[in-house]
Amino acid sequence: MANAIYNKYKEALLSDDSDIALDGNNVKISLVDSGETPFRSTDEFYDDLANTEVGVLETANLENTSVTNGVLDADDVTFVNASNTSIDAEALLIWIDTGQANTSRLVAWMDTNIDGLPITPDGSDVNITWSTSGIFKL
Repeated sequence: MANAIYNKYKEALLSDDSDIALDGNNVKISLVDSGETPFRSTDEFYDDLANTEVGVLETANLENTSVTNGVLDADDVTFVNASNTSIDAEALLIWIDTGQANTSRLVAWMDTNIDGLPITPDGSDVNITWSTSGIFKL
């Protein structure tokens, strides 16, 4: 799979649905084992993901998000003491946390050209450094 913005997120943007903004404190990023929790373009909310109990390894806040000229950017991310050593992380998942899995909107899946991935967490920090051109562009 190549990096992708979820179709249902794009649909929500065009329909002006709720919980679509990427400029708040509720934007999350997760390390994902794509063998356990694969990308499916039809997924819309966090509870649509397959096998999240096994496949989502670590989650952090995406801090200081900004959107300029259609480009999402944010601070680099550190997953502190990432410790699930039995599973590889091959992808990143960006999502909007509403506090309920059935309304927490999936935004983007990233598994291509991400420095440091894949990785098997070993208890040390996992650092994700974004490109100088941003995370993604619409």
